[in-house]
Amino acid sequence: MKKVYFLQTCDTCKRILKEVKPTDFERQEIKSNPVNVAQLEEMHKLSGSYEALFNKRAKLYKSLDLKNKSLSEADYRKFILEEYTFLKRPVFMVEDTIFIGNSKNVIAELNVKIN
Repeated sequence: MKKVYFLQTCDTCKRILKEVKPTDFERQEIKSNPVNVAQLEEMHKLSGSYEALFNKRAKLYKSLDLKNKSLSEADYRKFILEEYTFLKRPVFMVEDTIFIGNSKNVIAELNVKIN
């Protein structure tokens, strides 16, 4: 299985998709087609944590002042399912490996895996 979750309006996602060129990946744009419970559970199984999937740089994270709250794994799960901007992106799933976010190291590891 090869799948990528991304946001069409995100310049970083666009740049990474152009760089990685995931031609044989199933693509899911998360604003028009939000992540469902089964998909989130699959990501959680590979990542081991909802917090790892959570975008702490989202504007809503700051406006809700979530950084000053003690969030549980259940809270992270709930927020990701309720609001697409809370999913850290892009998320690439390649077989039994998940690549979360846009750091240079993550993208380098992804390139090694797919090339």
